[in-house]
Order: sequence, then C-alpha cells, then structure tokens
Amino acid sequence: MVDHGPRTGARVALTFDADMTDGMLASLRAGRVKSYANLRIIDLLEREQVPATFFLTGKWVKRYPDVTRRIAGNPRFELANHTYGHAAFTADCYDLPRLPVNELAGDVAKTFEVIAPYGGRQTRYFRFPGLCHDAAALDALAPLGVTVVDGDVVSGDPFATAWKPLVRAVLDHVRPGSVVIMHVTEANAAMTDEALPHILAGLRERGLVAAPLSEVLAGG
Repeated sequence: MVDHGPRTGARVALTFDADMTDGMLASLRAGRVKSYANLRIIDLLEREQVPATFFLTGKWVKRYPDVTRRIAGNPRFELANHTYGHAAFTADCYDLPRLPVNELAGDVAKTFEVIAPYGGRQTRYFRFPGLCHDAAALDALAPLGVTVVDGDVVSGDPFATAWKPLVRAVLDHVRPGSVVIMHVTEANAAMTDEALPHILAGLRERGLVAAPLSEVLAGG
C-alpha cells in the first residue's frame, strides 16, 4: 500500500478515477445526467502529451468501451483497477453500499478481467472507493498481488462547484513523488477539466513533471 513515490527528482503522478455505480447508470438511462466520461480531460492530456493513470471501475469500462479503448491506445496512459461497481470495502464509507469481505477479491479480479482485453499499459495498481480500507480488506486482496495506491494530494473535485479551489488543493500540497487524485466522471466532477490546465501550468512553474504512476512509484 502506497501514498506516494520517493521524494526525489521532479516527477508526480496525475491519477483519474472513473467511478460507476448502479445509481449513476440509472441516472444516465433516465437522462438526468449527460455523461460520466469527461472527454475534455482526455483531449487536454493528449494535446499536451501529458502522462496519466486511470483507475477504472468495471461498470465504467462496460458503459464507455470506446473511451476505454482510447485510453488504452495512448502509450502515455496507464490503466488501473477501481473495483467493479464502486461499492465500499469497509463500513461507513461515504454511504456506499458495502460488499461482504468474501466478495472483495472476486470483485477486483472481475474488474481486471473486464479491463484486460483493451490492452495498453495495464497495471496491478488498485484504489479503494473513497480510499476506505481496513486490515480485513487488505488481507482479502493479498492473493491478487495488487499494489494499493491511495494518494497524498486530494483535489476534492467530486461535486465541486468552482475550479479555483481544486487548483489550490493540488498546488498547495504537491511535491516530488506525489500521487494526485482527480476524477474523470464529468457529471459529478464537473470542474476538473477547467482546473486541469491551471494545475498543469502550476506544476511547470514548480519544476514538476507529470509521469506515469509506475515511474513515479519506482522513483525512476
């Protein structure tokens, strides 16, 4: 389990969670929201050739296969695991429904199976929904050989109503080796694409360079 990489050099990891719950799927079907895939984020990262790591839920991949294919096709992007349906792996985790302990490993394994056919730079990195985990959850996942990645810089982008606080949250705390947590789920993280250009500019001003998560954790 890691929060960040070595505090040497100038590299930082930009990570984007792609949540998807049954409730989110219902909102899409009912037309209450337009999209949980923020293509403006991907456009910007591609245009500026910025590496990033995407923590994908299995249900998001199934809902957005073309976007997943686009992510996997970019050699600067890495794919990681964020559970199948963004259920909680512990009690009292942001009101998310909780999975029984005996189903945790299967949920994560199923997600890897969903992601695998897309190819690209796949990893064994895993992030818990809400960063909620305990000893029982960690023990349950041990046989899968995953590296649990939390992060040391939380943007606070879910349900944000302004972009400037997100920029401050990142730039006030980012350091060499940092793992920055953001979301690519447009409808419930609507300010992320507006904040991202300013975050990238702020990193450059600080002499920091975005790199794939694997390189940041390796300290290379």
